[in-house]
Amino acid sequence: MGELLQGLDHWHWWILAVVLVILEIFAPGTFFMWMGISAAVVGLLVLVAPSTGWEYQVLIFAILSVSSVLVWRAWFKQSPEQTDQPNLNRRGHQYVGRIFTLEEPILNGTGKVKVDDTIWKIEGTDCEAGSKVEVVGVDNVVLKVELR
Repeated sequence: MGELLQGLDHWHWWILAVVLVILEIFAPGTFFMWMGISAAVVGLLVLVAPSTGWEYQVLIFAILSVSSVLVWRAWFKQSPEQTDQPNLNRRGHQYVGRIFTLEEPILNGTGKVKVDDTIWKIEGTDCEAGSKVEVVGVDNVVLKVELR
């Protein structure tokens, strides 16, 4: 294994970079992309300084990969992506503000409501079937409702 690693040159790092970027395409999450960029940087370093030992190449790759992923995640938390559909993948949140008619009563604070083609568990004050309720919040997969 050591002999194989001693033969690393810039092409190996650039091929690894391409493979990691392709992995990012199939498993998006901006994790593999930063590792791919790190591999490309190490490949450029090896092109400029071909006498760099494989131990240092792997060490630089590891440091660049970890630090770039951590910096990206910190930056992304500070400035999240703006979208015109913030509830796209948050299905329950799409129903906040909508009013539904109960087909079954809410008993002991829980019940069910049919929303489009799905039955949702709801929590709210007890009320009769036929009552109108408004979705005011979401707790995991439970819609919070109030009587209207």
